[in-house]
Formats: sequence, structure tokens, C-alpha cells
Amino acid sequence: MGRKAQKNDSLPGSLDMLILRTLSLRDLHGYGIVQFIQQWSNDELLVEEGSLYPALQRLELNGWIEGVWGVTSNNRRARIYKIMGTGRKQLAVETRKYAKLTLAIARVMGAE
Repeated sequence: MGRKAQKNDSLPGSLDMLILRTLSLRDLHGYGIVQFIQQWSNDELLVEEGSLYPALQRLELNGWIEGVWGVTSNNRRARIYKIMGTGRKQLAVETRKYAKLTLAIARVMGAE
């Protein structure tokens, strides 16, 4: 039996970056974004609707993504999101910040 993803309290600070990264690979609707992040994190990360949709709105207001109404592979009407050029630039900024942060944490955790 597969392991169920658990809510990750450290996710909010990384959610924008995870969404931008996901959309840099393909255009997706909200549920597709959730599934992608959960699958690629080996079920370690669970993005809840209460976090996802406000984040998508924020990213869209910032001009980093664009949502357009379309039809999913299941023939359902949904908002399909795609990353914009400014979103790709922001993803690069967020990726650099993340790399610096994880390196700093690794240093502290490895200190003796």
C-alpha cells in the first residue's frame, strides 16, 4: 500500500517556487500541479487547496503566471496555468535563495 502524503509545515515558504518549477516543465491546472508536486516529492509534500489557489492568485497578480480557461484531458473545464517570462526570472531568484538556505542549514546541522 502506498504511503499517504502528509501536510508539510515548511511548504508555505517554498510553495511559490514549487509551483513555478512545476509550470516551467508544463502548463497545468490546479489539481495537476498538486499531483505533480506530490508525485515528484515521493509523496512527501502535500499541497492543499486552501494553500494552492491563493498562491496561484498571488503568482498571477505578480505577473509570474497566467491562467486561461481550457479543457482538461478528462474533458472538464478548468483554469490552465502557464509560466511567464517574469515567472522564469523569479524562479531563478527563488532557486538561488533556496540553494543558499539549504547550504546554510546543512552547515549548521553538520557543525560539531
